[in-house]
Amino acid sequence: MWRGPFRHVPRFVSRRTPKGLYARSLIIIIAPMVLLQSVLAFVFMERHWQTVTQRLSTAVVQDIAAIIDIIDQYPQDPEFLTINRIARERLGLNVLVLPPEPLPPPAPKPFFNILDSILSEELTRQIGRPFWIDSVGESRILEIRIQLPHHLLRVFAPRNSAYASNTHIFLVWMVGTSAVLLLIAILFLRNQIRPIQKLAQAAEGFGRGLPMPENFRVRGASEVRRASVAFIQMRDRIERQIEQRTQMLNGVSHDLRTVLTRFRLQLALLDENEDRQELEQDVDEMGRMLEGYLAFAKGEAGEDVGELDLERLFARFESEAALKERLIETDILGDPLITVRPDSFTRLIGNLVANAMRHGTRVRLTARHDDRWLTISVEDDGPGIPADRREDVFKPFVRLDEARNIDAGGTGLGLAIARDIARSHGGDILLSESTLGGLKAMVRLPV
Repeated sequence: MWRGPFRHVPRFVSRRTPKGLYARSLIIIIAPMVLLQSVLAFVFMERHWQTVTQRLSTAVVQDIAAIIDIIDQYPQDPEFLTINRIARERLGLNVLVLPPEPLPPPAPKPFFNILDSILSEELTRQIGRPFWIDSVGESRILEIRIQLPHHLLRVFAPRNSAYASNTHIFLVWMVGTSAVLLLIAILFLRNQIRPIQKLAQAAEGFGRGLPMPENFRVRGASEVRRASVAFIQMRDRIERQIEQRTQMLNGVSHDLRTVLTRFRLQLALLDENEDRQELEQDVDEMGRMLEGYLAFAKGEAGEDVGELDLERLFARFESEAALKERLIETDILGDPLITVRPDSFTRLIGNLVANAMRHGTRVRLTARHDDRWLTISVEDDGPGIPADRREDVFKPFVRLDEARNIDAGGTGLGLAIARDIARSHGGDILLSESTLGGLKAMVRLPV
């Protein structure tokens, strides 16, 4: 394991990077583009811009050095008119030969001024005399003053004659083409990512019992198309299996209920005695167990999604608790209207509340509904369940010694049915210790 000083960098980067496929795909495209352009810009600045400026500045300083040589060799022209004419017509420089005077104090230079740096080096190397440069600002004229033995040479040169001033054109083209490429990449990625998002929404909706979105169709890249076709085929197979299972269970339940009805009719014809009462209890127990087994096997997958009011549901539980002389506290945070399978969800919460009221005298029922999640907690002050046995109670036909399952007859299906309903809605049930001292069952569903 990496234990260096930067061992936390991967975790930090992972927390800061986007989690979506669209954003990550953009990063995969943008990061190499930015890196490549940074390298190109650095190479251009280092090799092209600086080299061109170096050559231009060298040429200008050579012209100035030639003018100084002429002044030194031919001092008989007091007005230096010939030198001015040659510099203006042949060299593109405006030259003034003035009486000697002190050079101005050096002006403050910006941190990055390649022209001033290169021009100063060339003046020092080729001329070797005191000089003063005014290269700061946006002026198109560059002023150079050189102190001669008997004169002050003042030279005005076009700024672009000593400086590669068209550098911004390269940068503009680089940024412009990058923006166009990025726009094309964004449009292309949106078209490629949208089918994946639609497929994810359809799969998530199917897990929550929602119908197939009307605008869902097979499109996108070949891999996405194959995944979409596989999902549609899988959905069709699951729906056929659910339909076949429902038909089979309906037939089985009808036949078994018919047999139990015959038993009840036959018992009704018997004389009233203790044996008859025991047989009636056994038949009732068989009927109750049969309903539990069928409910677990059938589930609620065939129920349509609808709207459920948590306030009405909680008020119903409060009324039931009052009849059983139990204290139940309710609290709802957020919108009380939720979109679920109403009957199955009512059974889910009802199982948990009944389980809590059976093993405790005080029950707390809270709901929190925000933009992403619906969380419902059912707490009691009962004996609770050991941490290492909490997952066991969700297994079908499993009962603990303390019997925290809601089935009085001991089928061991109450919590198993509750978790099955929660997971059919795309969520789950988690058990933990309650602040009341007993068990806390938390239902968490995406909305």
